[in-house]
Amino acid sequence: MNKAMTPHAESDAQEAPQIHASHETHDAHETRDAHETRDAHETRDAHETRDAHETRDAHETHDVHEMRDGDEMRDVDEMRDVDEMRDVHEVRDVHEMRDVHEMRDAPTAQAARKPAARPANGAAVPPPPADTIGLPSTLLDITPQQAGTQTLLRGLAILEAAAAGVRDLRTFGAALGTTRSTTHRLVSSLVQARYLRQVQGGYLLGPKLIELGTIALEQMPLTQVARPHLESLAELTHDTIHLGVRDGDDVLYIDKIPGTRGLEMRSRVGHRMPLASTGIGKAMMLDLVPDQWQSLFDASRRALAGMSFKPDNRPDQQTFMQRMTHYSAGGFTFDLEENEASIRCVAAPVRDASGSIVAALSVASTIPYMSLERMDDLIPVVQREARAISEELGWRVPQPTTRRIKR
Repeated sequence: MNKAMTPHAESDAQEAPQIHASHETHDAHETRDAHETRDAHETRDAHETRDAHETRDAHETHDVHEMRDGDEMRDVDEMRDVDEMRDVHEVRDVHEMRDVHEMRDAPTAQAARKPAARPANGAAVPPPPADTIGLPSTLLDITPQQAGTQTLLRGLAILEAAAAGVRDLRTFGAALGTTRSTTHRLVSSLVQARYLRQVQGGYLLGPKLIELGTIALEQMPLTQVARPHLESLAELTHDTIHLGVRDGDDVLYIDKIPGTRGLEMRSRVGHRMPLASTGIGKAMMLDLVPDQWQSLFDASRRALAGMSFKPDNRPDQQTFMQRMTHYSAGGFTFDLEENEASIRCVAAPVRDASGSIVAALSVASTIPYMSLERMDDLIPVVQREARAISEELGWRVPQPTTRRIKR
């Protein structure tokens, strides 16, 4: 028999579906939350995976850059090594070309060392003229260890070649032993710096050298001290006055006052001539011993071997030595047309505080104005001005020593 349901039972029966539905809703929320949590985890994992891939790609890119930089640095090192090897090869080429020139010139040098054959009249026959341009060997003596300075040395050698008369790129390159491109680069740099100037016929020494030469002269106290005395001598004699210093086996003219007689000589400031071939050069040889006179006489003959002297008034060795002995005793020297035809001069040495000969001055003119009698008269005049310059440089006339006589 069925019992009637109590009010509580009926209420529970009505709430049961609602509770079930609430549980289902709760389960649905939990499921959705779980899905969202899983999706969030997957999204985070995806981000981390992407970040890991980007980090790995960045590392790989960095590695590629480092490898590329390493390759570039290696290429730079290889290029630098190639440049250094090329410089060494160019230096070696310079040496080889210089050796070829020396081998080619060896017969000429040997002929120059042999005594000159003499005809019946006793006059020396000069050797055949040289057709090559000589450069100071120190400018071309480049070793591989000095390859870093070869550009400077080559530039200086180009200036020396230009001073010797070279005008075109081909001859510059032949004198230095460089390629045409290297020669063109060096010459262009010198033109840009005004050490050379380009003209229609090639290249000449530039105005920068004139500026530097003027400054060099101004910085040499000797020229400042001597100038008033040179002017006094020029005013007194009306002849050409020279002041020179020794530079190796040569005399270097550092000042000149032209004469007023309308004559012009080939000498000029900056000009060089062998010591033994000029009066002013021989004046700087007065304190030397005979062996040194002989050596400088031989050097002068070699330097002037290619020059023509008409008439040839150069003395032979014996006459030269006899004259030097006479000059040394008198404290003066003559140039008797030994350096330039029809030109004579009287010269005297200039000394410094130590008593050493540091320079010389001379009075020069042509034969009509410079007879042997006038040359003798000019000796004390030239010596007086030379002594005055020497005293301003600190030199003092040696005082004779006296001995006390015991009584």
